[in-house]
Amino acid sequence: MSYKIGFTSIYPTEKKKEYASTIQDIPCAPRKSVVQVRFPGRGMDLAYYNDKFDLKVGDMVYVDGKLEGLLGRVTQVNYNFKIKLSDYKRVIALVDTNVHGHFRMAGSHFVTLDRETLPAHKVRPWFVVPTAEDDEIVCGSDDTSFSLDDLSEMNISPDIAERGHEYYKQNKVVYICVDGAKGYAIVQGSEAYEVEFDYRNREISNLTCSCFCSFNCKHEFAAMLQLRETLEWICEHCEEEYNRSEYFAAVSKGALFAFAVDGKDDGGFTL
Repeated sequence: MSYKIGFTSIYPTEKKKEYASTIQDIPCAPRKSVVQVRFPGRGMDLAYYNDKFDLKVGDMVYVDGKLEGLLGRVTQVNYNFKIKLSDYKRVIALVDTNVHGHFRMAGSHFVTLDRETLPAHKVRPWFVVPTAEDDEIVCGSDDTSFSLDDLSEMNISPDIAERGHEYYKQNKVVYICVDGAKGYAIVQGSEAYEVEFDYRNREISNLTCSCFCSFNCKHEFAAMLQLRETLEWICEHCEEEYNRSEYFAAVSKGALFAFAVDGKDDGGFTL
């Protein structure tokens, strides 16, 4: 069975320099406003000044101040105002939740083989806090690899394997994709962790996780289980198409609806 979904939303014109990785450079004139933003995780509604984007009700944003790093949803927009700027914190990033394209149902996830439908750079800000350009992350690598068909080669403890398996069963691998030889996943734990790896002919190498553990972790193990399941589904249902594109992305059903459907007043989907 196939699934098609399409929505429209508003995008920013200019990028906030410090948070360039989270913002789409799509032409749309910014419009000054004071917006009410709700933070579901804190049960709070706070007002922020905006002069970078043309914000609409339902948009997902990041702000500065004490709630910096928390994703909020715009609930009210006021264009008629007079304020003292020193009294207000600002909206610093607008998250792109506009999704359109073709999906297939694959168990707990939706799968697409179209690079333009749900690329990693679009999904990342849904879960991962925007980082400043001067935040430096250094990664190393070695020559070790293991087969996706034998995850015991990861050399992880039974306890970590069990915890990773629980993450996998609980659909905490909210997003995973393979583009050519490069793989990327987001695993939702106490926070969202990014897993990266190289993939060639069912061999995994250069596996890293943003939990910065010095050994293979539960997030990586969960991602490998989800990768194996998704590739098995692809092999059964659309192997030829995948072989041509050398790309797939899988997103959990809950994540897709939470970001691409909830809060939208227009758009539609067919099933």
